[in-house]
Amino acid sequence: MAETVVRIKGELMSAGFGVEIVEGASLAIARGMESRDSLERLADQRRSDAVVAIVGDVAPNSVEVWVVDRVTGKSVIRRLPFEPQSDRAPQNLAIRAIELLRSSFLEIHLGPGERGNEAAVEPSPTVVRFVAMDGAKSRPERLGIEVGAGVLMGFDGVGTAILPVVRFDWAFRPSLVTQIALAGLGTRPTVESTAGSAEVAQEYGVAGACYRWRAGATVQPFASLSLGALHTSVVGRADSPTNQGQSAQTWSFLFDGGLGAWLALRDRFHLALAAHVQMASPYVGVRFVDTVVATSARPNLFLALTVGAWL
Repeated sequence: MAETVVRIKGELMSAGFGVEIVEGASLAIARGMESRDSLERLADQRRSDAVVAIVGDVAPNSVEVWVVDRVTGKSVIRRLPFEPQSDRAPQNLAIRAIELLRSSFLEIHLGPGERGNEAAVEPSPTVVRFVAMDGAKSRPERLGIEVGAGVLMGFDGVGTAILPVVRFDWAFRPSLVTQIALAGLGTRPTVESTAGSAEVAQEYGVAGACYRWRAGATVQPFASLSLGALHTSVVGRADSPTNQGQSAQTWSFLFDGGLGAWLALRDRFHLALAAHVQMASPYVGVRFVDTVVATSARPNLFLALTVGAWL
């Protein structure tokens, strides 16, 4: 029961509430109207949005959860199963208590005449946001957008580039997400030799699918496969008057495979960290005089960090 109370406190604090734990013995809570009256007095004294009380014996197989809600001016009582021997018992009871509180607050959307004749107080911004979070969770995750940046690294002479990235997600199922990703307009690494130097710019667009495990959990690992196009442009500069710098650009077919994880945040937001291995065909070579001194996307490694939201 102590763990249940701590979990309830943590959930409410994460939603923005200030939370105070009061020992039940000090309230002299007993079944009947005296229980409700004592909780209502407690809510009035603390000027609280609500009081949540858990009433049960020392080793119950069920407990009563009381919610006295000053916002809507009513109380709700539910008897919930409780199995102390289960490892998930505190978590399950805490979740059900929070759901009971939220269902009570839902009446703030009703007009004054629909709430009943009992007195009610104006809902605080925290209560309004708490109720809105339930509506957001009930909507399925379909269309999402992510923005962020990534580090593009080559393994054969082309240096590191930082590229902004935007990704569009469409969830056919909770575990299967189709994606379109675009990256470009970033920094241009320089390849140097005794004959001159060259700036290399890369940008790409891919479309594919992502499979995520543990959809709905706080941490959701995923794997992705995508196909698309890589655009590479090279601007050369010669250090010797006998040589001439040239510019070139080319399009290549791009294969992208990634591994990473989503971290679920509040209000349908999430962070995504992923590592992508990219192979281009044909790959690009940077040549000075008659010597190839560097190649790109053979392969490339792209490390991306994005923040996203489900709309």
